[in-house]
Amino acid sequence: MGSLLAYSGITTKVKAMSSHLITDKQFSEMAFLETDIEAVEYLRKLPAYEDIFANMEGVELHRGAIEQRLILSQYKDFAKLYKFANLAQRKFLNLYFMHYEINILKKCLRSTLGHQKAGIDLAVFQSFFETHSRLDLVKLMDSANIQELIANLEGSVYYEQFSRLDDVGQPTLFDYEMQLDLLYFKTIWKAKGKEFSGAEQKLLTSCYGSKLDLLNIQWIYRSKKYYHLQSADIYALLIPIHHHLNVAQIRKLVEAPTLEEFYHALQTTYYGRKEGLESIDRPDLEDMAQDMLHKIYSATSRQNPYSIAILNSYLYFKEEEIQKIITLIESIRYRVNPEEILSYVVKQ
Repeated sequence: MGSLLAYSGITTKVKAMSSHLITDKQFSEMAFLETDIEAVEYLRKLPAYEDIFANMEGVELHRGAIEQRLILSQYKDFAKLYKFANLAQRKFLNLYFMHYEINILKKCLRSTLGHQKAGIDLAVFQSFFETHSRLDLVKLMDSANIQELIANLEGSVYYEQFSRLDDVGQPTLFDYEMQLDLLYFKTIWKAKGKEFSGAEQKLLTSCYGSKLDLLNIQWIYRSKKYYHLQSADIYALLIPIHHHLNVAQIRKLVEAPTLEEFYHALQTTYYGRKEGLESIDRPDLEDMAQDMLHKIYSATSRQNPYSIAILNSYLYFKEEEIQKIITLIESIRYRVNPEEILSYVVKQ
Protein backbone atom coordinates (compact mmCIF):
# COMPACT_ATOMS: atom_id res chain seq x y z
CA MET A 1 0.00 0.00 0.00
CA GLY A 2 2.91 2.33 0.77
CA SER A 3 4.20 2.00 -2.78
CA LEU A 4 0.74 2.54 -4.21
CA LEU A 5 0.29 5.76 -2.28
CA ALA A 6 3.82 7.00 -3.02
CA TYR A 7 3.71 6.23 -6.74
CA SER A 8 0.07 6.60 -7.75
CA GLY A 9 0.54 10.22 -8.83
CA ILE A 10 3.74 9.83 -10.80
CA THR A 11 2.59 6.52 -12.28
CA THR A 12 -0.45 8.32 -13.69
CA LYS A 13 1.86 11.04 -15.03
CA VAL A 14 4.16 8.51 -16.72
CA LYS A 15 1.23 6.67 -18.27
CA ALA A 16 -0.02 9.93 -19.77
CA MET A 17 3.45 10.73 -21.16
CA SER A 18 3.85 7.16 -22.45
CA SER A 19 0.67 7.56 -24.49
CA HIS A 20 2.57 10.16 -26.55
CA LEU A 21 5.46 7.85 -27.45
CA ILE A 22 5.63 7.22 -31.20
CA THR A 23 3.94 4.01 -32.30
CA ASP A 24 5.23 1.53 -34.89
CA LYS A 25 2.44 2.69 -37.20
CA GLN A 26 3.65 6.29 -36.94
CA PHE A 27 7.26 5.26 -37.54
CA SER A 28 6.07 3.34 -40.60
CA GLU A 29 4.34 6.44 -41.94
CA MET A 30 7.46 8.54 -41.35
CA ALA A 31 9.69 6.02 -43.13
CA PHE A 32 7.87 6.70 -46.41
CA LEU A 33 8.30 10.47 -46.25
CA GLU A 34 10.56 11.90 -48.93
CA THR A 35 12.56 14.56 -47.06
CA ASP A 36 13.86 15.22 -43.57
CA ILE A 37 11.83 18.46 -43.54
CA GLU A 38 8.65 16.42 -44.06
CA ALA A 39 9.73 14.24 -41.12
CA VAL A 40 10.14 17.32 -38.92
CA GLU A 41 6.71 18.56 -40.04
CA TYR A 42 5.27 15.16 -39.07
CA LEU A 43 6.89 15.40 -35.62
CA ARG A 44 5.56 18.93 -35.16
CA LYS A 45 2.02 17.53 -35.25
CA LEU A 46 2.69 15.04 -32.44
CA PRO A 47 1.95 16.09 -28.82
CA ALA A 48 5.42 15.13 -27.57
CA TYR A 49 7.26 17.27 -30.12
CA GLU A 50 4.95 20.12 -31.13
CA ASP A 51 6.50 22.57 -28.65
CA ILE A 52 10.04 21.46 -29.53
CA PHE A 53 9.57 22.38 -33.19
CA ALA A 54 7.15 25.26 -32.63
CA ASN A 55 7.72 28.48 -34.59
CA MET A 56 10.05 26.67 -37.01
CA GLU A 57 7.83 26.69 -40.10
CA GLY A 58 9.89 27.41 -43.19
CA VAL A 59 13.18 27.24 -41.28
CA GLU A 60 15.68 24.79 -42.74
CA LEU A 61 17.00 22.70 -39.87
CA HIS A 62 20.39 21.07 -40.31
CA ARG A 63 21.23 17.75 -38.72
CA GLY A 64 22.73 19.25 -35.55
CA ALA A 65 19.73 21.53 -34.95
CA ILE A 66 17.26 18.64 -35.32
CA GLU A 67 19.27 16.42 -33.01
CA GLN A 68 19.58 19.26 -30.52
CA ARG A 69 15.81 19.73 -30.34
CA LEU A 70 15.19 16.00 -29.99
CA ILE A 71 17.64 15.77 -27.10
CA LEU A 72 15.98 18.80 -25.54
CA SER A 73 12.67 16.91 -25.69
CA GLN A 74 14.27 14.10 -23.73
CA TYR A 75 15.56 16.53 -21.09
CA LYS A 76 12.18 18.24 -20.84
CA ASP A 77 10.50 14.92 -20.12
CA PHE A 78 13.05 14.25 -17.37
CA ALA A 79 12.40 17.73 -15.93
CA LYS A 80 8.64 17.11 -15.92
CA LEU A 81 9.09 13.89 -13.99
CA TYR A 82 11.58 15.46 -11.60
CA LYS A 83 9.21 18.30 -10.79
CA PHE A 84 6.40 15.81 -10.15
CA ALA A 85 8.53 13.36 -8.11
CA ASN A 86 8.76 13.11 -4.34
CA LEU A 87 12.08 13.04 -2.47
CA ALA A 88 12.50 9.26 -2.70
CA GLN A 89 11.81 9.25 -6.43
CA ARG A 90 14.20 12.16 -6.96
CA LYS A 91 16.91 10.05 -5.38
CA PHE A 92 16.65 7.69 -8.35
CA LEU A 93 16.31 10.52 -10.89
CA ASN A 94 19.44 12.22 -9.52
CA LEU A 95 21.29 8.96 -10.06
CA TYR A 96 19.87 8.58 -13.57
CA PHE A 97 20.87 12.14 -14.46
CA MET A 98 24.53 11.12 -14.45
CA HIS A 99 23.79 9.32 -17.72
CA TYR A 100 22.89 12.66 -19.34
CA GLU A 101 26.00 14.34 -17.96
CA ILE A 102 28.22 11.63 -19.39
CA ASN A 103 26.57 11.83 -22.82
CA ILE A 104 27.24 15.56 -22.89
CA LEU A 105 30.82 15.07 -21.71
CA LYS A 106 31.39 12.62 -24.56
CA LYS A 107 30.25 15.27 -27.03
CA CYS A 108 32.66 17.75 -25.45
CA LEU A 109 35.50 15.22 -25.62
CA ARG A 110 34.86 14.44 -29.29
CA SER A 111 34.73 18.13 -30.14
CA THR A 112 37.90 19.00 -28.21
CA LEU A 113 39.99 16.03 -29.33
CA GLY A 114 38.75 16.45 -32.91
CA HIS A 115 39.61 20.18 -32.88
CA GLN A 116 36.18 21.09 -34.18
CA LYS A 117 32.97 22.56 -32.89
CA ALA A 118 30.19 20.19 -31.91
CA GLY A 119 27.28 19.79 -34.31
CA ILE A 120 24.90 21.06 -31.66
CA ASP A 121 24.87 24.15 -29.48
CA LEU A 122 25.16 22.94 -25.90
CA ALA A 123 24.25 26.39 -24.62
CA VAL A 124 20.63 25.44 -25.41
CA PHE A 125 20.79 22.87 -22.60
CA GLN A 126 22.47 25.17 -20.08
CA SER A 127 19.35 26.10 -18.11
CA PHE A 128 18.41 22.43 -17.72
CA PHE A 129 21.88 21.48 -16.53
CA GLU A 130 22.07 24.44 -14.16
CA THR A 131 19.10 22.92 -12.33
CA HIS A 132 20.50 19.41 -12.03
CA SER A 133 24.27 19.67 -12.51
CA ARG A 134 27.35 21.62 -11.48
CA LEU A 135 28.92 21.33 -14.91
CA ASP A 136 29.26 24.48 -16.98
CA LEU A 137 28.47 23.24 -20.49
CA VAL A 138 29.49 26.39 -22.31
CA LYS A 139 32.82 26.53 -20.50
CA LEU A 140 33.48 22.87 -21.24
CA MET A 141 32.63 23.23 -24.91
CA ASP A 142 34.87 26.27 -25.22
CA SER A 143 37.88 24.35 -23.88
CA ALA A 144 40.83 24.88 -26.21
CA ASN A 145 42.34 21.46 -25.55
CA ILE A 146 41.88 18.30 -23.49
CA GLN A 147 43.99 19.63 -20.61
CA GLU A 148 41.75 22.70 -20.30
CA LEU A 149 38.62 20.58 -20.53
CA ILE A 150 39.82 18.35 -17.69
CA ALA A 151 40.81 21.42 -15.64
CA ASN A 152 37.26 22.73 -16.12
CA LEU A 153 35.99 19.53 -14.50
CA GLU A 154 37.97 20.06 -11.30
CA GLY A 155 35.89 19.39 -8.21
CA SER A 156 33.73 16.79 -9.97
CA VAL A 157 33.93 12.99 -9.92
CA TYR A 158 34.87 13.15 -13.60
CA TYR A 159 38.06 15.05 -12.85
CA GLU A 160 39.09 12.33 -10.40
CA GLN A 161 38.24 9.60 -12.91
CA PHE A 162 40.31 11.18 -15.67
CA SER A 163 43.27 11.47 -13.31
CA ARG A 164 43.56 7.70 -13.63
CA LEU A 165 44.90 8.28 -17.13
CA ASP A 166 47.90 10.28 -15.89
CA ASP A 167 50.17 7.30 -16.45
CA VAL A 168 48.92 6.76 -20.00
CA GLY A 169 51.26 8.38 -22.52
CA GLN A 170 48.69 9.74 -24.97
CA PRO A 171 45.13 8.85 -23.93
CA THR A 172 42.71 8.50 -26.82
CA LEU A 173 39.02 9.35 -27.05
CA PHE A 174 38.33 5.67 -26.40
CA ASP A 175 40.34 5.84 -23.14
CA TYR A 176 38.40 8.85 -21.88
CA GLU A 177 35.02 7.44 -22.84
CA MET A 178 35.89 4.13 -21.25
CA GLN A 179 36.64 5.91 -17.97
CA LEU A 180 33.26 7.64 -18.12
CA ASP A 181 31.44 4.37 -18.80
CA LEU A 182 33.24 2.59 -15.97
CA LEU A 183 32.43 5.41 -13.56
CA TYR A 184 28.76 5.42 -14.51
CA PHE A 185 28.18 1.70 -14.21
CA LYS A 186 30.15 1.36 -10.99
CA THR A 187 28.21 4.28 -9.51
CA ILE A 188 24.86 2.79 -10.53
CA TRP A 189 25.77 -0.67 -9.27
CA LYS A 190 26.99 0.62 -5.92
CA ALA A 191 24.02 2.93 -5.42
CA LYS A 192 21.38 0.34 -6.26
CA GLY A 193 22.74 -1.82 -3.43
CA LYS A 194 23.17 1.03 -0.98
CA GLU A 195 20.23 3.35 -1.68
CA PHE A 196 17.51 0.87 -2.62
CA SER A 197 16.18 -2.32 -1.09
CA GLY A 198 13.70 -5.10 -1.66
CA ALA A 199 11.79 -5.12 -4.93
CA GLU A 200 13.33 -1.86 -6.18
CA GLN A 201 16.87 -3.16 -5.73
CA LYS A 202 15.89 -6.36 -7.51
CA LEU A 203 14.41 -4.60 -10.54
CA LEU A 204 17.42 -2.28 -10.86
CA THR A 205 19.67 -5.32 -10.71
CA SER A 206 17.64 -6.94 -13.48
CA CYS A 207 17.80 -3.89 -15.77
CA TYR A 208 21.34 -2.69 -15.18
CA GLY A 209 22.86 -6.12 -14.59
CA SER A 210 21.57 -7.34 -17.93
CA LYS A 211 22.69 -4.13 -19.65
CA LEU A 212 26.22 -4.57 -18.26
CA ASP A 213 26.40 -8.22 -19.30
CA LEU A 214 25.22 -7.42 -22.81
CA LEU A 215 27.68 -4.53 -23.15
CA ASN A 216 30.52 -6.83 -22.12
CA ILE A 217 29.41 -9.43 -24.69
CA GLN A 218 29.37 -6.78 -27.43
CA TRP A 219 32.75 -5.37 -26.42
CA ILE A 220 34.31 -8.84 -26.45
CA TYR A 221 32.84 -9.48 -29.89
CA ARG A 222 34.00 -6.15 -31.34
CA SER A 223 37.45 -6.57 -29.82
CA LYS A 224 37.81 -9.89 -31.57
CA LYS A 225 36.20 -9.08 -34.92
CA TYR A 226 37.43 -5.55 -35.58
CA TYR A 227 40.53 -5.03 -33.46
CA HIS A 228 41.94 -8.56 -33.05
CA LEU A 229 42.96 -7.80 -29.47
CA GLN A 230 44.74 -10.28 -27.25
CA SER A 231 42.79 -11.73 -24.32
CA ALA A 232 44.65 -9.65 -21.72
CA ASP A 233 43.72 -6.45 -23.57
CA ILE A 234 40.07 -7.50 -23.81
CA TYR A 235 39.87 -8.21 -20.08
CA ALA A 236 41.10 -4.66 -19.43
CA LEU A 237 38.12 -3.25 -21.35
CA LEU A 238 35.39 -5.15 -19.53
CA ILE A 239 33.12 -3.73 -16.85
CA PRO A 240 34.03 -5.70 -13.69
CA ILE A 241 30.41 -6.44 -12.78
CA HIS A 242 28.61 -9.72 -13.44
CA HIS A 243 24.90 -10.55 -13.44
CA HIS A 244 23.84 -13.57 -15.51
CA LEU A 245 27.38 -14.09 -16.85
CA ASN A 246 29.78 -15.81 -14.51
CA VAL A 247 33.58 -15.56 -14.57
CA ALA A 248 34.01 -18.91 -16.31
CA GLN A 249 31.62 -17.94 -19.12
CA ILE A 250 33.35 -14.60 -19.63
CA ARG A 251 36.69 -16.41 -19.82
CA LYS A 252 35.35 -18.73 -22.54
CA LEU A 253 34.05 -15.76 -24.55
CA VAL A 254 37.26 -13.76 -24.21
CA GLU A 255 39.62 -16.64 -24.90
CA ALA A 256 37.67 -18.21 -27.76
CA PRO A 257 40.28 -18.49 -30.56
CA THR A 258 37.76 -17.92 -33.37
CA LEU A 259 34.44 -16.12 -33.80
CA GLU A 260 32.75 -19.47 -34.36
CA GLU A 261 33.92 -20.64 -30.96
CA PHE A 262 32.88 -17.31 -29.46
CA TYR A 263 29.35 -17.84 -30.78
CA HIS A 264 29.37 -21.41 -29.49
CA ALA A 265 30.38 -20.19 -26.02
CA LEU A 266 27.67 -17.52 -26.16
CA GLN A 267 25.01 -20.13 -26.93
CA THR A 268 25.67 -21.81 -23.57
CA THR A 269 25.09 -18.62 -21.54
CA TYR A 270 21.84 -17.37 -20.03
CA TYR A 271 21.46 -14.90 -22.91
CA GLY A 272 22.13 -17.51 -25.57
CA ARG A 273 19.51 -19.83 -24.13
CA LYS A 274 17.01 -17.04 -23.56
CA GLU A 275 17.24 -15.83 -27.15
CA GLY A 276 17.39 -19.32 -28.67
CA LEU A 277 20.80 -18.76 -30.25
CA GLU A 278 21.44 -22.49 -30.55
CA SER A 279 19.71 -22.42 -33.94
CA ILE A 280 21.40 -19.22 -35.19
CA ASP A 281 24.91 -19.40 -36.65
CA ARG A 282 25.90 -15.73 -36.39
CA PRO A 283 23.30 -13.69 -34.51
CA ASP A 284 23.31 -9.89 -34.66
CA LEU A 285 24.47 -9.08 -31.13
CA GLU A 286 23.20 -5.49 -31.16
CA ASP A 287 19.73 -6.68 -32.16
CA MET A 288 19.89 -9.38 -29.50
CA ALA A 289 20.84 -6.84 -26.81
CA GLN A 290 18.15 -4.39 -27.87
CA ASP A 291 15.52 -7.13 -27.96
CA MET A 292 16.42 -8.43 -24.51
CA LEU A 293 16.58 -4.99 -22.89
CA HIS A 294 13.25 -4.05 -24.47
CA LYS A 295 11.67 -7.14 -22.91
CA ILE A 296 13.30 -6.54 -19.51
CA TYR A 297 12.33 -2.87 -19.24
CA SER A 298 8.79 -3.64 -20.44
CA ALA A 299 8.40 -6.47 -17.96
CA THR A 300 9.76 -4.59 -14.95
CA SER A 301 7.44 -1.61 -15.44
CA ARG A 302 4.46 -3.85 -16.20
CA GLN A 303 5.03 -6.04 -13.15
CA ASN A 304 5.99 -3.16 -10.83
CA PRO A 305 3.89 -0.16 -11.92
CA TYR A 306 4.09 1.49 -8.49
CA SER A 307 7.87 1.63 -8.15
CA ILE A 308 10.92 3.28 -9.70
CA ALA A 309 10.51 0.77 -12.54
CA ILE A 310 7.92 3.07 -14.08
CA LEU A 311 10.46 5.94 -14.18
CA ASN A 312 13.38 3.77 -15.23
CA SER A 313 11.47 2.21 -18.11
CA TYR A 314 9.92 5.41 -19.41
CA LEU A 315 13.29 7.19 -19.57
CA TYR A 316 14.80 4.17 -21.34
CA PHE A 317 12.04 4.04 -23.97
CA LYS A 318 12.10 7.81 -24.49
CA GLU A 319 15.82 7.70 -25.20
CA GLU A 320 15.31 4.73 -27.51
CA GLU A 321 12.65 6.72 -29.37
CA ILE A 322 14.99 9.70 -29.82
CA GLN A 323 17.68 7.45 -31.31
CA LYS A 324 15.14 5.90 -33.68
CA ILE A 325 13.99 9.32 -34.86
CA ILE A 326 17.57 10.43 -35.49
CA THR A 327 18.27 7.23 -37.42
CA LEU A 328 15.08 7.58 -39.43
CA ILE A 329 15.67 11.22 -40.37
CA GLU A 330 19.27 10.55 -41.39
CA SER A 331 18.14 7.59 -43.46
CA ILE A 332 15.55 9.72 -45.24
CA ARG A 333 18.20 12.39 -45.83
CA TYR A 334 20.40 9.82 -47.57
CA ARG A 335 17.44 8.35 -49.47
CA VAL A 336 17.58 4.91 -47.91
CA ASN A 337 14.81 2.58 -49.09
CA PRO A 338 11.74 2.92 -46.78
CA GLU A 339 11.63 -0.84 -46.16
CA GLU A 340 15.23 -0.72 -44.99
CA ILE A 341 14.47 2.25 -42.75
CA LEU A 342 11.65 0.27 -41.17
CA SER A 343 14.05 -2.53 -40.34
CA TYR A 344 16.04 -0.03 -38.25
CA VAL A 345 13.18 1.50 -36.27
CA VAL A 346 10.31 -0.99 -36.14
CA LYS A 347 10.62 -4.30 -34.36
CA GLN A 348 9.59 -7.07 -36.74
